[in-house]
Amino acid sequence: MFVVIFRAKVRQTDNEYAQVAARMRELALGQFGCLEFTAVTEGQDEIALSYWPSEGHIRAWKAHSEHVLAQQLGRERWYESYTVQVAEVTREYRVEL
Repeated sequence: MFVVIFRAKVRQTDNEYAQVAARMRELALGQFGCLEFTAVTEGQDEIALSYWPSEGHIRAWKAHSEHVLAQQLGRERWYESYTVQVAEVTREYRVEL
C-alpha cells in the first residue's frame, strides 16, 4: 500500500474549490482505486492523505484530465505552495478499544 501526502499553503478558497475538492475525492475513491482519503485544513495549512494499492493507481490518478485541470486551478488560484510526497506503507498497527 502507498500513501500520498499532499501539504499546501492555502491562498484562498471559494465555492468552486469546495466543489472541485469533493469531485476529486469522489473520482479518486470511486474510479481510481483510492482506499481512503482524509483532508484537514487549519488556518492556511492543508494536509491530505490518500492511500492507494499501487504506484500505478497513483500515476493514473495524477494523469486523469479532471485531476490535471484541478491541479492547474490549484496552482493558479487556491494555493501559495504545496508539496507532494509518495511513500510505501511497510507496516501498520491498529488498536480498537
